[in-house]
Amino acid sequence: MAEIIPAILEKDFKEIKNKLAVLCERVNCVQLDFCDGIFTESRTWPFASGGFNDGDFLKIIDEEEGLPYWEKFDFEFDLMVADAVENFELYMKLGPKRMIFHLGAQKNIEDFEHFLEGLDIYIRDNVEIGLAFKPSDNLAVISRLSHKVDFLHCMGSDKIGHQGETFSDKALQNIKFLKKELPGIVISVDIGISLDNVSTILEAGADRLSIGSTIWKSPDPIGALQTFQSLVY
Repeated sequence: MAEIIPAILEKDFKEIKNKLAVLCERVNCVQLDFCDGIFTESRTWPFASGGFNDGDFLKIIDEEEGLPYWEKFDFEFDLMVADAVENFELYMKLGPKRMIFHLGAQKNIEDFEHFLEGLDIYIRDNVEIGLAFKPSDNLAVISRLSHKVDFLHCMGSDKIGHQGETFSDKALQNIKFLKKELPGIVISVDIGISLDNVSTILEAGADRLSIGSTIWKSPDPIGALQTFQSLVY
């Protein structure tokens, strides 16, 4: 049984709150997309509104308050940023259940591997670590690092940081290949998932589906979410 994880990619913190309110009692996990305008062309909260000096961001990391509805959701952070490793502890203060690092954002693969190996055992016991990769990324490197993470995060397009992109055939091939080469690995899929291709992606071996625009651009977001859920439960 696969899991549907709604993805929120927003510049405005108020819009994040609004979308989380819609999702309350409907899902257990929500993906928040962080885009810094460096690793990605686009920027989302907090980078679109002051970065680490954003007022709402500061209140959360100073423990004055938590993420909206923090008691209702497990949060998955898709860190499409250049500084995910350097500012790991800062992102941790936001309270994630899962953190996704992007292969393409790493300046040195060996250093990144050492970072993964050196994570505190408390963190590894309480936070799932994922490795994201684009269709064009080297699968040999993904396979090498797969044993250092809890799951792989397959991006459906090389153009990340945007919603509404088309899911690529190469991404589908990657899922099938990795499921065969790495038995037991958990694979989540992000970007380009629609009602037209969701069955094919599930058949390829996807365990989790992060879905953004297909839900939020629907005239009935709740209905769209429920339709996806009905296909996997």
